[in-house]
Amino acid sequence: MHHVPLYINGEFTQSSTDKWIDVVNPATQEVLAQVPCATEQEMRAAIDSAQETFKTWKEVPVTERARIMMRYAALLKEHHDELATIICHELGKTFEDAKGDVWRGIEVVEQAANAPSMMMGETVENVARKIDTYSYMQPLGVCAGITPFNFPAMIPLWMFPMAIVCGNTFILKPSEQDPLTPMRLVELFEEAGAPKGVLQVVHGTKEQVDQILEAPEIRAISFVGSCGVGQYIYSKGTQHLKRVQACVGAKNHMVIMPDSKKEQLINNLVGSSVGAAGQRCMGISVAVFVGQSKEWVNDLKEALSKVRPGIWNDPEAAYGPQTTLQAKARILSLIESAKQQGATCLLDGSDCTVEGYEKGNWVGPTLFTDVTTDMDLYKEEIFGPVLACMFVDTLEEAIALINASPYGNGTSLFTSSGAAARKFQHEIEVGQVGINVPIPVPLPFFSFTGWKGSFYGDQHTYGKQGVRFYTETKTITSRWFEDDIASGPNMSINLK
Repeated sequence: MHHVPLYINGEFTQSSTDKWIDVVNPATQEVLAQVPCATEQEMRAAIDSAQETFKTWKEVPVTERARIMMRYAALLKEHHDELATIICHELGKTFEDAKGDVWRGIEVVEQAANAPSMMMGETVENVARKIDTYSYMQPLGVCAGITPFNFPAMIPLWMFPMAIVCGNTFILKPSEQDPLTPMRLVELFEEAGAPKGVLQVVHGTKEQVDQILEAPEIRAISFVGSCGVGQYIYSKGTQHLKRVQACVGAKNHMVIMPDSKKEQLINNLVGSSVGAAGQRCMGISVAVFVGQSKEWVNDLKEALSKVRPGIWNDPEAAYGPQTTLQAKARILSLIESAKQQGATCLLDGSDCTVEGYEKGNWVGPTLFTDVTTDMDLYKEEIFGPVLACMFVDTLEEAIALINASPYGNGTSLFTSSGAAARKFQHEIEVGQVGINVPIPVPLPFFSFTGWKGSFYGDQHTYGKQGVRFYTETKTITSRWFEDDIASGPNMSINLK
């Protein structure tokens, strides 16, 4: 049995814990490895190492830090398919989907290599007579990241490269469900020339997360995951005077106008609703048909009925299994509740199996109509290949429906009208908007900008806001006297 190591002070070490968690292939239920719940002493060692390393790492020129990220990006590209294959085994993603997971992470590392320009301060000469003011962006100290199961490459790469290139040290607590990918990321980071102690990796569950939240040495915490956990982390982290950015739940709507190009719309809606087995925080779980576009529901049903899940190396498989048996059970429960609450099930994937892999956590494409806002299927984040269809008469009604949702992660509009697109993007109360783009995840020179109940914090993930999150701004106001002539004391706050 492979025991996943910790990574503390530049060394891969076996934990002395007596608490281990199985890492399970969701397509076969095969136990791939066991991941430790780090002991209190091991957690303290990681924090102490990060704190001590910060004293020297913060003095390394930003250009040198950026060059490490350049080398790291090159290594990630070289090992792109290897990383994707690891994801396939421990998470069950199809190979193409897993490659996308890796690539979207590489894009953030490439952006981290731009740190010298992103960390530039501001300067104004002569803010008062012979007085100049300028600012620097300086690192915070020890930072930490707590990542979810659904993107084991991309989301860790959202976090530690940005934090470390800004001059911080970092403690990563990856998901215990799929830690093998993050550990390979760490090996490649070390190979890229990352100094000893700059990055630590610990494993565990709530007990280890609480130690991160409570440790006074840790200045900032980045989290991606479910609403309930995110609320807890944000509340407890801020109570302990830490910066917290928490990307949490979502209920993403796609609005379909009658002037949309039907074939393109159907293809995009199918991919964004059931792709990755629905395990995307930016996936579409509600389709809002406006006016006559409701006539396309049967076309949507036909397209979804042709989609089937399968194992990672099956070229015909559209997506893989749910990550755990518990996740599958929750999805099936929501499907059943929708039937009981009056929704019409046009396509039911509850009894889906894959030949030869009957033990896998399979859920087939599922389609509902007659869904209302008081149903559990609408109110809760499903995180499965289940699409709810709703019908409205006007774009205004669609906008009002979405704006009434407590979530604001992502939304999209499919239309051929520039006026409709302009109205939608201006009035919608959602942070990430796609116009004829189904999953509008911004590239990393922007930031990932969920709103409302989809995000807790002030500065968003990666991009310029990510740099702001991981730095403090120091402002200097300076004057150099040219002679010894005294002008008398200045008794006011005004600069003279």
